[in-house]
Amino acid sequence: MTAQLDTSACPTPFWLPDPHSQTLYSALVTPTHTLRFVRERVDTPDGDFIDLDWSAPGIVVKPDRHEKQAQGIPREAMADRWLNAHDTGVLNSTQNTHALVLLHGLEGSSSSRYAQSIMQYFRARGWVVVMAHFRGCSGVPNRLARAYYSGDSEEVGFILKTVQQRAPHALWHAVGVSLGGNALLKYLGQHAADIAPSLHSAAAVAAPLDLWAAGEQLSRNFFCKTVYTRFFLRSLKPKVIEKAKQFPGTVDVMRIHRARTLRDFDDAYTAPMHGFQDADDYWRKASSKPWLSHIKLPTLVLNARNDPFIPEGSLPSPRDGSDVVLLHQPAEGGHAGFTTGAFPGNLLWLPQRLARFFERSS
Repeated sequence: MTAQLDTSACPTPFWLPDPHSQTLYSALVTPTHTLRFVRERVDTPDGDFIDLDWSAPGIVVKPDRHEKQAQGIPREAMADRWLNAHDTGVLNSTQNTHALVLLHGLEGSSSSRYAQSIMQYFRARGWVVVMAHFRGCSGVPNRLARAYYSGDSEEVGFILKTVQQRAPHALWHAVGVSLGGNALLKYLGQHAADIAPSLHSAAAVAAPLDLWAAGEQLSRNFFCKTVYTRFFLRSLKPKVIEKAKQFPGTVDVMRIHRARTLRDFDDAYTAPMHGFQDADDYWRKASSKPWLSHIKLPTLVLNARNDPFIPEGSLPSPRDGSDVVLLHQPAEGGHAGFTTGAFPGNLLWLPQRLARFFERSS
């Protein structure tokens, strides 16, 4: 059996005529409302932590800048206070309510526009929503020399288990965007036999299922290297340089300073820090594409064919996936963009597409 293929369009506006405008405008400009959260810090089995940003019916968030800063939550964070005992009781008592856990992309957070658009949409419809920040992405440095990477199935499993424990009676769905989408798909394929029954369906948006193809695109294409890669390295490199100060001898600081591409950065830090020989070894072993045929949970894999990060030829075909996988590959949308509507546009198309799939899969 093979995956299904959907090529129906995302109605991209005429004033966003190319992949780069669709990507950049959606990430930086498209209007979206603001959803605030309560934050939970969860210790990981290896002595580190992740931060979860929650919003749910019955949990009230009253923004107080002074209280927020007093509690040690970064000013720029979308969370306004820490999860308390009342909040925990609300989550634990949630009965047959749909819930969504979101895994963000490279250097993303709960303030990312795609994250806000998705979580606002589902929260407005009575869902429990939670953003799971990968290590070091919540505005607070993580404790260990390691960080996060695109194929960390163990971390995804820990995240899913943790949020399901907090709301054990909810009907859970998982969404991963870009890096988070690849990690989610790899987990679903590797652990197909032991997925918790409370997880009903999943979706990956703009996931680079072939990391080598995407890594080469971002490292060699002039526009990608000059604009997108520079943007990512602007936050990645300072984080790693700080880790080098905290953990002397674990990072080749000179190589990090000299890194100009994602290949350079992954060769110098991501690969060796997380058990891979080099960037090629990391990209090959962490890719989710080989695992699509093993997935047993209803899963949507959404990729625009004009995604500037991901060469169209590297996208999966129906023969790459199992019969519960739906490949949706609209011609346009950019990288996790999908702005639609009259100027200045909106980001409703993506959450509506996710909602249709979740409804069909329930």
